[in-house]
Amino acid sequence: MKLQTAVFSFCLSVVFLVLIGCNPSSSTDHSAFRMSIKNEPPTLDWALATDSVSFTILTNLMEGLTQYDSELTPQPAIAKKWEYSEDGKTITFFLRNDVYWTDGKLVTAEDFEYSWKRLLAPETASQYAYFLFDIENASQYNSGEITDPHLVGVRALAPDVLQVRLKKPVVYFPSITTFMSTYPAREDVIRKHGNSWTEPENIVTNGPYTLKEWEHEYKLVLKANPRHYEGKPDVDTVRMFVVQEPTTSLTLYETGELDYIELPSVAIPHYKSSPEYRNQPQLRGSYYGFNVQKVPFNDVRVRQAFAHAIDRSRISGIMKGGELPSSSWIPKGMFGYNKNIGSKFDPEKARSLLAQAGYPNGKGFPKVTAVFNTRYTNQLIGEFLQGQWKEHLNVHIDLESQEWKVLLSRLDVDPPQLFKLGWGADFPDPDNFMNLFIKTSGNNRLRWSHPRYDELVAMGSTLQDPEKRKAIYDEAQVLLTEKEAPMIPLFVAAQNLLVKPHVQGLKVNAMELVYLKRIHLRKISSTN
Repeated sequence: MKLQTAVFSFCLSVVFLVLIGCNPSSSTDHSAFRMSIKNEPPTLDWALATDSVSFTILTNLMEGLTQYDSELTPQPAIAKKWEYSEDGKTITFFLRNDVYWTDGKLVTAEDFEYSWKRLLAPETASQYAYFLFDIENASQYNSGEITDPHLVGVRALAPDVLQVRLKKPVVYFPSITTFMSTYPAREDVIRKHGNSWTEPENIVTNGPYTLKEWEHEYKLVLKANPRHYEGKPDVDTVRMFVVQEPTTSLTLYETGELDYIELPSVAIPHYKSSPEYRNQPQLRGSYYGFNVQKVPFNDVRVRQAFAHAIDRSRISGIMKGGELPSSSWIPKGMFGYNKNIGSKFDPEKARSLLAQAGYPNGKGFPKVTAVFNTRYTNQLIGEFLQGQWKEHLNVHIDLESQEWKVLLSRLDVDPPQLFKLGWGADFPDPDNFMNLFIKTSGNNRLRWSHPRYDELVAMGSTLQDPEKRKAIYDEAQVLLTEKEAPMIPLFVAAQNLLVKPHVQGLKVNAMELVYLKRIHLRKISSTN
């Protein structure tokens, strides 16, 4: 079976090489940076994008008010500086006057005001609208409670001055403005082209790269932007190939057709000693979520039983990439992490809870299907959990994998009983993880909400005292992962990469940010 799998993977790789017009034995093109992406980006509309693939692309096509340095601290980008009012509830951003769109127009505060109000508009239906709910009247506008966008607390005071009025002081707000949903947007371009405004011939961007080509389900080509305010990037061309099969990416890397890939878990032991191997723990948690409105997971005892029936200590041996088993939802490496929080492995307690819910030794347990997006590691974790729940609860769980865009659509319309998702930090603050499951979060697919949880998360975002803030997040995490258990944290992810030696300046970080503008390619001999 292993030989058949290897042969099939090699055949897929050869087919892919033919499609991209490459011959494994030919000389390699080192004038471009070539990387694989796991999926076709569902959208490049930054008000609608929610996935990491779209984020990677948009981070290099666009710039926001701020950007991260190597320590993940927000630094000036389009905003050259910002000032707080004495009460901390008003932030004024002062914009650079040398940032241009790719059609030559100046980026202005009006572009930010339009973009943020478009994000919040109910008709946009953005899942990230809640990111701006700390702004005065933002949530009311998004819910339709008020209909006048002028009442929302964001306003261009001048072409280079953006004023933001907050409902309360928010300690992490400059970090929010690094994120793709807060990028500026051009109202005239969106109105002119409608739903096709993100196609290469229509899109107007302001970042270090421009979108040259987008061959759907195949590849995207980015070109260096000569208008970029920091100067044209060293790497002129970036080719991003959609390669869903990790072993195919590895074959393409080994044959010299890719410069940067995510290493398949099965290959990690072989490459760990290679100088091309990079490993970086991530601020990214993986979890299994319940639709709490569907039987049998509308019963909290069933949810708790499933959580207590998992021996997370075995996950590291399954994944092999430095993943950290965790029952805490706030990941290790982020303020608020508490290793003592969460439903711990306790098979006896799990069986007792399931019996209390009316399913002694699994008897009478209904049909349940766990759904995840098609990926080898997701299959591994699914099979592991399937075995754990069979062994410790005597219940059988079916597994179903779906293409990423299909799963996203299903989660939006009618989430399945049980599903696997992950969450990577959009900004390095615990609010970003805890805010995911508040009632108004567009990314909360659990169909669960709790007034006390929402209250605690809101309090946590305002506190300056670290001890008080941590106590708030501890209480909220206990509610989320133990008492109510609408989701089961599993592990904190790690990034495992292969990077060719001629790629210089590519820094890995805990948020998986790939800043292409910071890399350059060392020239190598044509005989290599």
